Amino acid sequence: MGHALCVCSRGTVIIDNKRYLFIQKLGEGGFSYVDLVEGLHDGHFYALKRILCHEQQDREEAQREADMHRLFHHPNILRLVASCLRERGTKHEAWLLLPFFKRGTLWNEIERLKDKGNFLTEDQILQLLLGICRGLEAIHARGFAHRDLKPTNILLGDEGQPVLMDLGSMNQACIHVEGSRQALTLQDWAAQRCTISYRAPELFSVQSHCVIDERTDVWSLGCVLYAMMFGEGPYDMVFQKGDSVALAVQNQLSIPQSPRHSSALRQLLTSMMTVDPQQRPPISVLLSQLEALQPPASGQHSTQI
Repeated sequence: MGHALCVCSRGTVIIDNKRYLFIQKLGEGGFSYVDLVEGLHDGHFYALKRILCHEQQDREEAQREADMHRLFHHPNILRLVASCLRERGTKHEAWLLLPFFKRGTLWNEIERLKDKGNFLTEDQILQLLLGICRGLEAIHARGFAHRDLKPTNILLGDEGQPVLMDLGSMNQACIHVEGSRQALTLQDWAAQRCTISYRAPELFSVQSHCVIDERTDVWSLGCVLYAMMFGEGPYDMVFQKGDSVALAVQNQLSIPQSPRHSSALRQLLTSMMTVDPQQRPPISVLLSQLEALQPPASGQHSTQI
């Protein structure tokens, strides 16, 4: 995973023979940290994701995440600048150097607007949805599924374009489940790697003989669309109240009425939130529908996020 890395002096590191200066911490998760660093060779800011690896399996998963990034050169998928593995005593850290997006995530934007009593306009939603779908289309075309799509995993570029990040849960798009043991293994994996309030119904109770495919991402996309429309995910409050999300997702979603949204957008959301994955449309169908709904080019200046 890249070339040797060393801490050269206080606050600086070298990755692939380039020196980076630590600026500040950006965030942390269960087993990873993200720092803001500046490239001393180019003056650009980067996000340095450090993944704690306790076992060989952790190192392999971190390597796989880096490999997933390298598969894509797409404007709606986060690119990997560099990566490496660093020893820390008996443990290791995998370091992924990524572009820094100063506008943050789609969730940051939703929250910012909500604090002012506002929401994304329908034209803004359609533009964002189109970019997200194009990123997913590229992932699905390579035979993979994202599996953890949510507003906090979608960055916003300077022009408001969505960029999919956190590819650590990606796996093969089409999984043929043959037997109860494989079903339980997949169900346990999903419980660990797929955020509960954006997880597709078929991943809560995996059947012994079934096919799980990339349309799990379409369900998650529907949850993201709902969050853009109403300021929170459809099952966020269910989870926060301690109620069963697994039970809630088995019923057809009730969509609140709002004069902000057209019947076409509501219909699009309903199709994504179809409980039966075999009846859920693939990304290619959604893209065709979305492209027909896009606002005219002359009005794009007024819909920039």
